[in-house]
Amino acid sequence: MRKIVRSLANKNFRLLFFGQTLSITGTWMQNIALSWLVYRLTGSALLLGIVGFAGQIPLSIISPFAGVVIDRSNKHKIILLTQVLSMLQAILLALLFFSGTLSIQLIIFLSAFLGLINAFDMTARQAFVSEIVENKHDLGNAIALNSSLVHVARLIGPSLAGIIIAAWGEGFCFLINAVSYLAVLFSLLMMRIIPKKKKPSANLLLELKEGLAYAARSHPIRSLLLFMALMSTIGMSYTIIMPVFAKEVLRGGPQLLGFLMGITGLGAVIGSIYLASRKSAVGLDRIIGLAAVGMGIGLFFLAFAKTLLLSSVLIVLIGFAMMVLMSSGNTILQMIVDEDKRGRIMSLFITAFMGTAPLGSLLAGLIAGRFGVPVTFFASGLICLVGSAVFFLSLPKLAVEIKTIYKKLGILMEEGV
Repeated sequence: MRKIVRSLANKNFRLLFFGQTLSITGTWMQNIALSWLVYRLTGSALLLGIVGFAGQIPLSIISPFAGVVIDRSNKHKIILLTQVLSMLQAILLALLFFSGTLSIQLIIFLSAFLGLINAFDMTARQAFVSEIVENKHDLGNAIALNSSLVHVARLIGPSLAGIIIAAWGEGFCFLINAVSYLAVLFSLLMMRIIPKKKKPSANLLLELKEGLAYAARSHPIRSLLLFMALMSTIGMSYTIIMPVFAKEVLRGGPQLLGFLMGITGLGAVIGSIYLASRKSAVGLDRIIGLAAVGMGIGLFFLAFAKTLLLSSVLIVLIGFAMMVLMSSGNTILQMIVDEDKRGRIMSLFITAFMGTAPLGSLLAGLIAGRFGVPVTFFASGLICLVGSAVFFLSLPKLAVEIKTIYKKLGILMEEGV
């Protein structure tokens, strides 16, 4: 257990970890309530996809520019600002719901607004973790723990949302989410951050071009980002059509939707514990490929699932694989990237893993609306498996290049590898 939680010895990371727990639980409650509200109001899988697209497309467009801003700015202050703005978005959702004026058009607009905030928030938080955890040997552990709290919240939040939606309606989930931001704001204000010297700011577009060229020149960075983009576009879009699966395939309501989304978090928590228990980042490249295979298998067989038990087992597997894939890729990138380009590379990671999801959401909504949910899961799983096979073919060369960088950083020698 001491090995699993070793990065919590750092006070600032400990504050960030516990402060985010309540806030992210509230965020998951809002996500589930919003998806259920959209489907309840419209009955349209396509509109679910459009709302998901609106919330995620800013990550595709804005994240690379956000990375430049974050590299030249105080990450702590940026996160404070994004959390305040996210709280205001939740308050506005609640006010509009209780006043009876929350339309599908306003939901799309507010989803896009939150996506714009997240483009800065997610990138800043990823880069901030490596800034406050100075021991590089604890970085993988910190990233895994940071991801685990997201998925512990994912385990709790949807289940609570299902109960609250059934009892009092979606608006109370929006209100609870707004209040939950106070926890993370308090933890951020309690931190003691020593400002780091920033290099003189150049032209924003030139710095963006520099970051893109750096990523393109590095085969490991380029390969990991492209593979993450594929797995996100195809593999993660299943969450958008989960309300349709819960209602039309398993014949359930909001409680069942909350349960299904919650057990995705259970799989992710198991994956987080596994990664946090690892001693080093060595070998994570192969684990990425295996996780992608697991995601493909889970989605493929979910197409044939008609019972809650089988669906639950497969969704836990998908959650485990998604968490291991994301966190492993994040760890390798953070280990091998140059410090002065960390924000830009993390913004590209966010773009690859989250920013490509709008296309996946839109495709999933279109396919599910036209051919049904099982066909969507079947096609997603098959593409993930084909992508995994291609990744394994390139893995020998990729593993050698990553180990070469580790040797230059002294990681392999220090760990006796």
